[in-house]
Amino acid sequence: DAEAFVRELAQRVPQHGDALMTIAQQLEQKGIEKGIQLGEQRGIEKGRSEGEREATLKIARTMLQNGIDRNTVMKMTGLTEDDLAQIRH
Repeated sequence: DAEAFVRELAQRVPQHGDALMTIAQQLEQKGIEKGIQLGEQRGIEKGRSEGEREATLKIARTMLQNGIDRNTVMKMTGLTEDDLAQIRH
């Protein structure tokens, strides 16, 4: 673990302890920032995926309302029979 290594090094070389702890804090901050970026990216991807699904369901609903048969709707949208069963039209 990098943090334990820096602490051990700081104890062995006391005159550089403050600098080493600053490095450890910078590494920790970079780790936090990377975690935040990863979380944001995952959130964006999930939101995009949910938005695409909602759009597909809306298109399927419109197709069904316009009299297009269920098999054609499934073929054109990639939705399943279960997906279509959830649509109110």
